[in-house]
Amino acid sequence: MNTPVLLIDDDRQLLRATAQTLELAGFSVTPLTAATEALAHIDRDFAGVIVSDIRMPGMDGLQLFRRIRDLDAEIPVVLVTGHGDIPTAVKAIQDGVYDFIAKPFPAERLIQCVHRAVEKRSLVLENRHLREAAARQAEDDFPLIGQTPVMERLRQTLRQIADTDVDVLVTGETGSGKEVVARLLHGWSRRSKGNFVALNCGALPEQVIESELFGHEPGAFTGAQKKRIGRIEHSSGGTLFLDELESMPLSTQIQMLRVLEMREVTPLGTNEVRPVDIRIVAAAKVDLADPGQRQAFREDLYYRLNVVSLSIPPLRERREDIPLLFSYFAERAAQRFKREAPPVSPDIQRYLREYDWPGNVRELSHFAERTVLGIAPAPSEQQPPADPAEESGSLPERLDRLEAQIIRDTLSAHEGNVQKTIATLGIPRKTFYDKLQRHGIVRRAFSSKVEGESP
Repeated sequence: MNTPVLLIDDDRQLLRATAQTLELAGFSVTPLTAATEALAHIDRDFAGVIVSDIRMPGMDGLQLFRRIRDLDAEIPVVLVTGHGDIPTAVKAIQDGVYDFIAKPFPAERLIQCVHRAVEKRSLVLENRHLREAAARQAEDDFPLIGQTPVMERLRQTLRQIADTDVDVLVTGETGSGKEVVARLLHGWSRRSKGNFVALNCGALPEQVIESELFGHEPGAFTGAQKKRIGRIEHSSGGTLFLDELESMPLSTQIQMLRVLEMREVTPLGTNEVRPVDIRIVAAAKVDLADPGQRQAFREDLYYRLNVVSLSIPPLRERREDIPLLFSYFAERAAQRFKREAPPVSPDIQRYLREYDWPGNVRELSHFAERTVLGIAPAPSEQQPPADPAEESGSLPERLDRLEAQIIRDTLSAHEGNVQKTIATLGIPRKTFYDKLQRHGIVRRAFSSKVEGESP
């Protein structure tokens, strides 16, 4: 264990006996006969526990505690007294003393107390270091946070290509941070003074997306009463981000291929060709290099966009980054909601480590917000699904459990949004609510909103 324990008592015989007790329990004990000597061993990074007698000449235990509290109020201090002074004990606990033990005490009482104090201190330091690390990374890399080698390489690549005009294709699962990458490429480039224009290709019908991209003149089609500058032209001098590229209609793909080759645009309703100075960052949820996943997406457009290809790994493939990200999102949520960021309990640590996070960084961010708000289900209620091969029960029972877990994961990925969840699951609205009732799933538990929304 080797956890440091500062033991202070002016009774040398008792000091030696108590030190031996703690050493046999696995602690690294520094015995001291004066409280003033302890101060030289303590700073904000002190990883251990202070065990001190109260009645001592010079600086007593309570005075020592106050000095330590001014240095770091989260260092556990255990006070020991042979006088059974209950009012003193109560006042000390109210002031922040970790525990109060009256002499004579069983050795096991002290050992258990120190064990608990060590666990608390370890948790405090871990949370503190995570917050500090997240803050340091956020200064330069916000919000692409991560210390794993794959994230280090991704940031390095982004910095290398940011100030070039090369088009970039970004792939990654839903919620992995594709738009974050696009915004960093824009912000770290000389194009940062221009516009960053984003368009989700899967969110607009075919009859609308062409007008959005290329613009139109008055009278170009029914309802086109005013001239409209398209997203491509609006992003000239800056960056155009095309999300869910795989959803772009085929007719629009053909027009985009010319834009990429000629760097010019022709608005609807005119023959005027307008040159544009654009850099395109495109993002896809599927691997467009795989013909099976590419499906109707044009191969020539894929190769034209795929000058530089970046892949963002899902959270489950960089689990070491999850505590750091959670700490950052919790701190940001605490500032937003004007609340204290709660400590990361062992249960939350285990959940962060074991859950697969199908919604990736977006889902983790919302979980952190719900945790700060105190409306997240307890980690014990969010157990990661068991391996189906290791589950027991009949086939219908196992299928029921699997169905319930899929619904929970989808709700979590979409922040409890019913419309998006139903669309992803591909089931009717009534069927969805019937299944919620049958599985005992509370939709509001997956929402990041403080107030509930109507179904």
